[in-house]
Parts: sequence; structure tokens; C-alpha cells
Amino acid sequence: MEKDNKSKKKKKLGSYPYTSVVFSITLALLVIGLFGLLILHTNRLSELIKDNIELQVYLDKDITDNQRIQIQKTLSSKDYASEKDDEVQISFVSKEEAAEDFIKETGEDFSDFLGENPLRDAYSLKISPEYQNSQKLDSIQQDIEAINGVFEVEYQKNVVDSINENITTISLLLVGFAVILLLVVIILINNTIKLALFSQRFLIRSMQLVGAKASFIQKPFLGRATMHGLISGIVASASLYALMQYAYSEFPQLENLYEPEKILILFATLLFAGAVIGFFSTLRAVKKYLRMSLDELY
Repeated sequence: MEKDNKSKKKKKLGSYPYTSVVFSITLALLVIGLFGLLILHTNRLSELIKDNIELQVYLDKDITDNQRIQIQKTLSSKDYASEKDDEVQISFVSKEEAAEDFIKETGEDFSDFLGENPLRDAYSLKISPEYQNSQKLDSIQQDIEAINGVFEVEYQKNVVDSINENITTISLLLVGFAVILLLVVIILINNTIKLALFSQRFLIRSMQLVGAKASFIQKPFLGRATMHGLISGIVASASLYALMQYAYSEFPQLENLYEPEKILILFATLLFAGAVIGFFSTLRAVKKYLRMSLDELY
């Protein structure tokens, strides 16, 4: 019985206290996943904001229906016109509809004291994201105003400039934080695995002394590390999904930022990152102990 108990306690090559390793990798991957989710939602939010950037194209008052239809065809054929589901994002607002909206918002009917409707028929044209900077929008404005029957083109220039500046600043900050976070996570996982393998250093040396090749010694460690990395990735992905569902239930508006394809890619990335980081951190740690002298092992 004593021999059996001793054999059970006997260390096997490649075995180490993996619970702390899996926990550390899972925690690190969860942090990366949360940050990745923040980046995805930020990008989606910026896309939604840019989708609402549009030009107001006001038409001449004496324009005919045929001229108006021709202007719509001309605007729809432009490269800068935004498309969604193969349809150009353009809408027509008559001066009567504009007057009704104005009365609803202000409660005042200007026709009572002006005697006529001073508003104009207009088109709202959404612009593709690649054309959404001040220089290009100014050029587009001039291009549309040159169309026969167009009175004036307006857009909120200050809002566009502010959106572009804020998006650029946020993107740079997120990239900087992502790089720092990735370095911290790699160092954390690397140190955790190195400490976990510390208990195996004499067994590694014993295998060397009996003539075992480095590849033979590394194989069980690398196999377990890859498996533990995958397990950590699965647990981190499941935890991230649970947190997402909780956040969406508490703040339903966030569901507008949900992109299932990109979320699946994020989960797959976590699995891949867990396996790769676990593999190479373990490889580095094992190689370190293989190169150590006997005195350095103590």
C-alpha cells in the first residue's frame, strides 16, 4: 500500500499545478476579450454615427417634377452616394412635409404671417464613409450645387470635423492600450507558467542525465500547455458571452452594436491566443531549465 501511495505521489513528466495556470490564462484572456469587445463596439458606434452624416440638397422653387426626378437620378449615380443593400440612401422631403414638421416642433405656423411657405423641396443624401472629411465634403458640395435646379447644399461641418477628430483620437488611444495590455498579459502568463514549472526542474534535469532529447522532454509540457490554453480560451469566451448577455439585458441599446460574425471571430481569437501564448511561454520556460546548470537549479 505504501508503495502504491508513493507511486501516486510520484511526479510525471509534464505534470504541474495547472489550476493556477488555467486561472491566470483565463483571467488574462477575459481582460483581452473585454478590451476587444470595447474596440468592436466602438468601431460599430462610429459606423452608426457616420451612417447618419448626410447632405441637405435644397431645390429651386420653380422646379418641375421631371427636373426633380432627373436631379435624384444624378445624385444616385454619384460615387460618394452611400448605399445599403444595393440601394442609394437618398430621401425626398417636400416643402409641405418640411412645413408640417416645423409646425409640430415649434407649434407656430409661419404661413399665417408670411402668407406663403418659404421652405423648399429637398433631398437628404447620405455620404459614403470614405468621403466623410471636410475637404471631400466641400468638393461634393460644390459638385452638387453645379447641378441645374439645385439651389443650395448644406451639411453640419462642425459636427463632421468633431466626429472625425474624436474617432481618430479614440482609435489611437485604443490601439495604444491594446499594445500595452497585450504585453502585460504575455508577461503575466509567462511568469505564471515559469513558476508552475519550477517544481519540475529536477525531473527535467534527471531526464537530461539519462540521455533524453530536448524534444522528448518538451513534448508533454507543450501538449499540456496547449490544452490548458484552449481550455482557458473556452472558459474566457463563455464568461465574456455571459457578461455580454447581462449587459444587453440591462442596457438594451447596446444590442444595436452587436455584430455576431465579429464576436465569433473574437472568441476564436481568444482560443487561438490561449493556445499560442501557453505553448510559447511553456517552451521558453522549459528551455530555460534545460540550459541551467545543477547549481542554478537550487
